Amino acid sequence: MNLPELPEVETVRQGLIQGLQGKTIRDVLIRREGLRFPFPDDLPTVAGTTVVDIRRRAKYLLIDLDDGRVLLSHLGMSGRYTLFSSEEADAVAVPLLQTVNGGVPVSAFGNQTGYGGKHDHLEFVFTDGTRAVYTDPRRFGVIDLFPRLEEPVHALLERLGPEPFEHWTAKDLARALHQRKSAIKITLLNQHIVVGVGNIYACEALHRSGISPTCESRTLVRKNGSPTARLERLVQEIKSVLNEAISSGGSTLNDFASVDGTLGYFAHQFTVYGREDEPCLKDGCGGVIERMTQSNRSTFLCPRCQS
Repeated sequence: MNLPELPEVETVRQGLIQGLQGKTIRDVLIRREGLRFPFPDDLPTVAGTTVVDIRRRAKYLLIDLDDGRVLLSHLGMSGRYTLFSSEEADAVAVPLLQTVNGGVPVSAFGNQTGYGGKHDHLEFVFTDGTRAVYTDPRRFGVIDLFPRLEEPVHALLERLGPEPFEHWTAKDLARALHQRKSAIKITLLNQHIVVGVGNIYACEALHRSGISPTCESRTLVRKNGSPTARLERLVQEIKSVLNEAISSGGSTLNDFASVDGTLGYFAHQFTVYGREDEPCLKDGCGGVIERMTQSNRSTFLCPRCQS
């Protein structure tokens, strides 16, 4: 099972900001006590607040409310948001809160959100009649609510590393790798080193860079602490592969879907991930993609062109 990675989460953020920014929450329908952790006791108090902005930090969605609080959401393994217009919500059978199976609450959106509505755990109702439904069959997602002033010290956010985009450089990564003996693939998955690269895109970036996922991290740094040309290339390819995936709407793997229910298609552009025993796509390589396990995660590589 693959978790939604940074491009998938960014795709959701972009969809949510288009659908929710500037809207006022009228009500919150809460259909269970929590997900990975219990829902915050004050979650119902978001009713009456307006969505000012929606940000992303690593794989966390941060919904800024006009009362100075932040509604944090992590999709976990299978979480998804579906947005409904007021017309679509009105067309759903009344009531919009039903119970089955001895009182287990389900939404009336049913197969529109999947699973017959049994896993629609949260529903945000807005004053204009639109709705945002959070569905999570595996319930590994996270919902939290806190004052924005506390964001720098929030337990889930305070130790996160830099975002892998414009302000992150090979020099930054070199400082983090200088004394590390761990394999570079494992290091890239360390959220204290850099956030959001994830298993799939680490495999892809390493393949594009011609670097073996088992390469010792510190060997990509010169003795004076500066990045090698290989590390410069790796940082460039990490940024490229993530930006391409965001532009393509995320990958199609497993349960991920964007807020309008459509799947992304970057998975069709993978050069190594999931391609075990298939030919390497690099021109003139002639190698065959292999799969190995690192820290209980599948790693895909071409042993001929990655060293």
